Amino acid sequence: MIFAEYSQFDGLGLAELVRRGEVSPADLVDSALDAIERLNPKVNCVVQRTRDSAMREIKAGLPYGPFRGVPFLVKEFGMHYKGMVTSAGSRLAQGVRFANDTELMRRCRASGLVTIGTTTTPEMAFNANSEALVYGSTCNPWHLGHSVGGSSGGAGAAVGSGMVPIAHANDGGGSIRIPAACNGVVGMKPSRGRTPTGPDAGIFLWGMAIEFAETRSVRDSAALLDALAGPDDGYFYDAPPPRRGFLTAAITPPGRLRIGVVDRLPGGRAITREIKDRLADTVKLLEDLGHVCEPVRINYDADLFNESTIRLWAVTLGYFMEQFAGITGRKIGPKTVEAVTLEVYRYAQGLKAMQLEEAMAWQNAISRQVGAVMRDYDVLLTPGLARDVAKLGELDQNAKNLDMLGWWKHIIQDYSVFTPLFNTTGQPAIMLPLWQSKAGLPLAMQFVGRLADEETLYSLAGQLEQAQPWASRRPPNYA
Repeated sequence: MIFAEYSQFDGLGLAELVRRGEVSPADLVDSALDAIERLNPKVNCVVQRTRDSAMREIKAGLPYGPFRGVPFLVKEFGMHYKGMVTSAGSRLAQGVRFANDTELMRRCRASGLVTIGTTTTPEMAFNANSEALVYGSTCNPWHLGHSVGGSSGGAGAAVGSGMVPIAHANDGGGSIRIPAACNGVVGMKPSRGRTPTGPDAGIFLWGMAIEFAETRSVRDSAALLDALAGPDDGYFYDAPPPRRGFLTAAITPPGRLRIGVVDRLPGGRAITREIKDRLADTVKLLEDLGHVCEPVRINYDADLFNESTIRLWAVTLGYFMEQFAGITGRKIGPKTVEAVTLEVYRYAQGLKAMQLEEAMAWQNAISRQVGAVMRDYDVLLTPGLARDVAKLGELDQNAKNLDMLGWWKHIIQDYSVFTPLFNTTGQPAIMLPLWQSKAGLPLAMQFVGRLADEETLYSLAGQLEQAQPWASRRPPNYA
């Protein structure tokens, strides 16, 4: 049975309906798949649909977790389930099948989420856009000619269009937060070590990457982190546990916070006039809520930051590419990977081991500089993006004559400059869709907390969600 009001609820709302017996998990699965059937031809964010396996899970009996019966999508990169087929956004990896659930996937199941399919990603998850050749363009539900962001762009579009209330995402340079900004949803990048990486990975992307999700509401994000957080067997690092719980924090207003306002980072472009105005509106909103805001400058060597991050990204992606090539038997080259990705691989092949140790030393130095700034602030506020949401085709991973540094400048320094710094520092950061641009697209703001202090961010996010609600804003392409 199709539940007509399906897209009006967040995940916890749907789970409550299931708990009360007003709808069944099967109803929710069919409602989500109906939304995908209607919208995916235009948005193109869902790759596979797995109704049969979802119904088998339901028939076997779902766990009584906080999201029991809620439909869920998994990104085709990172976390995976047993039997999942992926391409990782690349012709090179098409047909790769995983033999096991990751620990995070096991916890998603234990929370009651029901996986109904997979979502698009740019090739090897290395773009602030999602237009992989293997899938075609994923289109923004607010305006089909614009980008959904990346690399969790399929997840952001699926949640933004109402297909599902929660979708898996991960973030090594902004890949949860950029799609949240583009699609008008909530994107929390948790602290380093907050969610498990095992058993297939240890230090994910040299400690810069973290797995989590895109959500429609702050409370869904907080409740999901409560369900997923904590170390797994043989972990390399772990974030200290919360004092009271993330959902409790999200429904508890914060005290008076001292907030540092950052409008520019070293090496990045200046923000546009419209974003500057919305940043000022955000400051006024925060001050009206009783918080203290003041401008702050974060200083570090932008060249060392960019070079060190590029090295770490390149060797990780190069390693993944060789692993996929070994599984599929395909050769890494222009017939199997996009032009920029091939340049990344060539760059990685030229790196020496000591250059990676040097890169980590630079990352450490920058993290210490930012950490010193955080002594004086509870939270930092930055714009979500430096400019308006990109149009399709602007961030082309198959563009010729772009080397590794040129690509990084294109997608980060000139577009999403405010996100990757906090992958280096490991701090939690949440993207909130507070505003709407003059063009009718979401215009988001990022809030960054002290290391391991997601609770303060959730308290502030919950307060802002009430003061500047976004739930009633719906894109033209919505379930």
